[in-house]
Amino acid sequence: MKASTQFRAVLGLLLGVLLAGVAYGDESPKRPTPDYAARPPPKSTPGEVALWVPRVVFSPVYFTTEYVIRRPLGALISAAERANLPEMLYNFFAFGPEHKAGFAPIAFVDFGFNPSVGVYTFWDDAFFKGDDLRMHVSAWPEAWVGGSAVQRIRFRSDATLTLRFAGVRRPDDAFFGIGPTSLQSALSRFGEDRLEGTATTQFALWRASKVETGFGLRYARFYDGHFGGDPGIVERAGTGLFALPDGYARGYTAEYNRVHVALDSRRPFPEEGSGFRFEGTAEEGSDLSQTSGSRWVDWQAAAGGFVDLDGHRRVVSLSVQTLFSDALGTSPVPFTEQVSLGGDSAPMPGFWAGRLVDRSAAVATLRYRWPIGPWLDGSMQAALGNVFGEHLEDFQTRLLRFSGALGLEGDSSPDSNFQFLIGLGTETFDHGGQVDSFRLAFGVSRGL
Repeated sequence: MKASTQFRAVLGLLLGVLLAGVAYGDESPKRPTPDYAARPPPKSTPGEVALWVPRVVFSPVYFTTEYVIRRPLGALISAAERANLPEMLYNFFAFGPEHKAGFAPIAFVDFGFNPSVGVYTFWDDAFFKGDDLRMHVSAWPEAWVGGSAVQRIRFRSDATLTLRFAGVRRPDDAFFGIGPTSLQSALSRFGEDRLEGTATTQFALWRASKVETGFGLRYARFYDGHFGGDPGIVERAGTGLFALPDGYARGYTAEYNRVHVALDSRRPFPEEGSGFRFEGTAEEGSDLSQTSGSRWVDWQAAAGGFVDLDGHRRVVSLSVQTLFSDALGTSPVPFTEQVSLGGDSAPMPGFWAGRLVDRSAAVATLRYRWPIGPWLDGSMQAALGNVFGEHLEDFQTRLLRFSGALGLEGDSSPDSNFQFLIGLGTETFDHGGQVDSFRLAFGVSRGL
């Protein structure tokens, strides 16, 4: 997707309702079905019949997204279009005769953490054709600051080289302890200084299949943190609630190599969204600041099936995923390199980032995704899973947790992603399964 299109999506979603639903205004009445030679109307397909099940079950969600979000968006967008406001805004934020460069304000709020405001910039065909630059800076006054610079070189439509440098300094990361039985009430805060440089290649294969390879260098240092009245990690550890996690005291400087392979039978939009997907990822890391013995490998495998209920991207999917983090030397894996299930783009987003951390995990997810407007989909998902010790050694069904999430998702470009999410997570079933984690997040997520 070209940056100008991405820019329209991000800018429209952030500015309220101006660009997100141009094609979704008030619908005109449907015409009667013509009588083609007195033939009876076509019979309903199995998918159309099956669609009534989620329609009934999720009718409250439908009415909310239809009458609270989509239709008001359509009416406001129609009025804005008549006033030529989107074009005026686009011309203000994008430069040049072909609008190949520009900027946009960005913001993200994840309750329980410091919010962020910043600026995102883009420049397509910057130094030569196919060379795209992206930069952004986000911060919250006197709290944290982070940013990234990306150069993406498009050799062909199906092959890219991406160079990325990112850094962040923030004091409000959350830590609850290690293991499947950690408690929300054990919340503590730690600070992190992190710098990272990566080089990644991506090659498209059959349909939506792809191969990614990359290498990079990651520097991380940790310290006692703070947010509101929450205790720091050192204070919590001093009470004996948990021990300071592996890698906290010394930090690390890691060289790493990564490969990701996905076999996906689905066709690109606007084709219908049924198919299957198998994927595997492996990342090997080595701490250069240690003389020997500090090496690890993180790897995961996932499989999923997708059914488009009506051929218009109303998709129900079921997937299973396993994740592992293994030490290759005598030193343990740093806690921020271990498996984590909570937060943005995680298998169980109803939990906070840092809520579930350990050496392995297993998750099963049922999800329904449907279109609401251009660059905007509704999403509902339910997941069962948890983290466990090495190689799922202490896996038990009574230690599973539930994560549920409902929200809106924007264009899933590699540079920006709009998100509105309401999620919840429960204690383990053995502990009663009561809800103890709640998330509310919205804005443009930058993945710092």
